[in-house]
Amino acid sequence: MPAAAQIKVMVVDDQASMRAMIRRALQDLGFKDIRDKPTAPEALSSVRTDRVHLIISDFNMPEMDGLQFLEQVRADPVIGKTVFIMLTGSSDREIVQKAAALGVNNYVVKPFAPAALKEKIERVFGELT
Repeated sequence: MPAAAQIKVMVVDDQASMRAMIRRALQDLGFKDIRDKPTAPEALSSVRTDRVHLIISDFNMPEMDGLQFLEQVRADPVIGKTVFIMLTGSSDREIVQKAAALGVNNYVVKPFAPAALKEKIERVFGELT
């Protein structure tokens, strides 16, 4: 059982309000080390130099969407095994299937309750303490 406080998280979403909401939800779950970036290229650069354990990324973003971001993370020999949870406003099967094929660890359909996010994180890491 990992302690949430020990897990470093990167939240990636082009909407500041969504990043703030996710940050609050994670803090309420006990996470302490939460970083966030508005774009996937910024997040990719950041996690390459300062690794995290969990990436929570929106799907629909300008510049590089969540699938392209996931693909870049998985292709990187250093950060390739980082746990990746995709957020999507759509339950479009094609997006979900592509994300699964690229190795996403889990996905959350927006809007979501903090309990749903906790459940998705625990499915990957085990019960949080």
